[in-house]
Amino acid sequence: MIRLCGIELSLHPLFVLILMVSVLTGQFLELLTLFLIVFIHELGHVCAALLAGINVRSVELLPFGGVAVIEDHGRLTAVREIGIALAGPLQNGIMILMALALKQVEYGNIAYLDYFIGANAMIALFNLLPVLPLDGGKILQAALSLLLPYYYTLLWTGRVSIAASLLVIGYALLPLGNGDGLRLNLLMIGAFLLYSNWTDQRNLPYRFVGFLMNRERIYERYLVAENIARPIVASLAKPLDEILRLFKRNHYHYIYVMNNDRDIVAVVPEQRLIASYFGK
Repeated sequence: MIRLCGIELSLHPLFVLILMVSVLTGQFLELLTLFLIVFIHELGHVCAALLAGINVRSVELLPFGGVAVIEDHGRLTAVREIGIALAGPLQNGIMILMALALKQVEYGNIAYLDYFIGANAMIALFNLLPVLPLDGGKILQAALSLLLPYYYTLLWTGRVSIAASLLVIGYALLPLGNGDGLRLNLLMIGAFLLYSNWTDQRNLPYRFVGFLMNRERIYERYLVAENIARPIVASLAKPLDEILRLFKRNHYHYIYVMNNDRDIVAVVPEQRLIASYFGK
């Protein structure tokens, strides 16, 4: 692990394992190229996050991308998250164009440039799959958070990602049924995706609490922009946590409380519900 500009940079054990295998099989140059591509891919995410005013605590590099841990204090809107997620594959696209330009003028080793282009395309396309924690999964989650309550966005994108991870593992094991060898690289990637999504799903309550704790930023943006608050209608008997799960990411809410006769008996700003939830 090293620290670069205050950001912890580390290699995932999966990357270390592949590094050791590459040394034994004489493919060290290919892996070094892969490391460079992944590093630049993640550098795109980091730069985009910093430009958006988001702090990046750490980046862990994997063979197909990386996992960045960012500090979301209410500044990370859905649009910013989509932009940060797209910044990684954008770097791969730029590197592909540069390699194609070198091929066009016949500069450098053509076979190596072909490998460089193929590796960039593979990493970019794989990362754009709609599975968490890949870039495509983050884009899908951010886009859905514009339509669905944030709690249910986290819940269902996590469940879909777990199902997709199992499909990757199943596909990696499929050749065994025909007596062929398994797809080991794909199996390791599928196992990592499954573990990551299973862990995230177990931590869903804590992630949602973090979301509620950072709602003050939403209120500040609501006051500055003078946007219309989004209403939530709830009965007196509705549990508090069920009402909070209806909060949307980029909206400020007023809760209209109804009695059994369906008359509005109170209008409560979301801060009061959040304060009650945390016992303040």
